[in-house]
Amino acid sequence: MSDQSVFQRYELKYILTRKQKEILTNAMMPYMALDQYGRTTIRNLYFDTQNYRLVRRSIERPAYKEKLRVRSYSQAAPQSRVFVELKKKYDSVVYKRRLSLPEKCAMEWVQEGKPCGEDCQISHEIDYFLSYYESLHPTVFLSYEREAYYALDGSDFRVTFDEQILCRQVQLSLESDVWGTPLLGDGLTLMEIKCSGGIPLWMTHTLSREHIFKTSYSKYGTAYQQVIYPHTKEAISHA
Repeated sequence: MSDQSVFQRYELKYILTRKQKEILTNAMMPYMALDQYGRTTIRNLYFDTQNYRLVRRSIERPAYKEKLRVRSYSQAAPQSRVFVELKKKYDSVVYKRRLSLPEKCAMEWVQEGKPCGEDCQISHEIDYFLSYYESLHPTVFLSYEREAYYALDGSDFRVTFDEQILCRQVQLSLESDVWGTPLLGDGLTLMEIKCSGGIPLWMTHTLSREHIFKTSYSKYGTAYQQVIYPHTKEAISHA
């Protein structure tokens, strides 16, 4: 995976049918290519407080929001490289900082408070985040199949397609297999356009012609609304 550790960009999301995805991938062929990893299974652990403060805040669509996750691009082992990612969004711009660490070190850092062994601006920002919110712990395992495309012209324009988005609240480990509750309907794909500037005209024309419109979609937010909150509410009612 890319060693890039700092991102500042717009991330625009669209829900596609199979037919719409086919049309878009055909339109992309002269301008974009699938990255070297092909179709990748991404695993994420999202961290939150006991009362889900971070995701509840995110669902309110504030001007500023933030979240912390640990991500792997394959089934991890204790010494596998994973990413600890601090993601913030302000005024529609996404700011992401991430560090690559062995999975064991990453989990001991964010879950147990042990030093991460990296002395840099990003580790200081994540340390502050952990200190500010206190008692953060993994609340959901979220996985999906991703195809990522990059622009042939050398720009930072990227397009990703995510399918088989699954979540669960047990076996919260990047070393585990992929399974869980589906968050997207059958045959649907989540497309994300990632760019620091404008969208190329060929993509704009395709989206307009096919009546494909931007939507608001958060994987963790959807997991909370569809799975976590209903289970929490049910548990409270039976207490």
